Amino acid sequence: MSAKSFEELIGEQVILDVSSLYVYVGTLIGRDEHYLILDDADVHDLRDTKTNREMYVVDSKRIGIRSNRKRVFVRRDEIVSLSALDDVID
Repeated sequence: MSAKSFEELIGEQVILDVSSLYVYVGTLIGRDEHYLILDDADVHDLRDTKTNREMYVVDSKRIGIRSNRKRVFVRRDEIVSLSALDDVID
């Protein structure tokens, strides 16, 4: 099985790990020079829960995205990694 390219991830549910204590889970709809754009996104502050980043991501795959934003713009320079939600190993 081959990995999807960035363009193939557009329209897919993804996880954005960022350098701060946030994790973003949502549908990747596009990008511009400074941002990746997610629809129906869960913007989760890890300081608000007792779970860690990995467990939160696994839970998102198991029970689905708990959307709290219709659309969110995430600064590209903050992103550490981008993964398809389907690629999460639970």
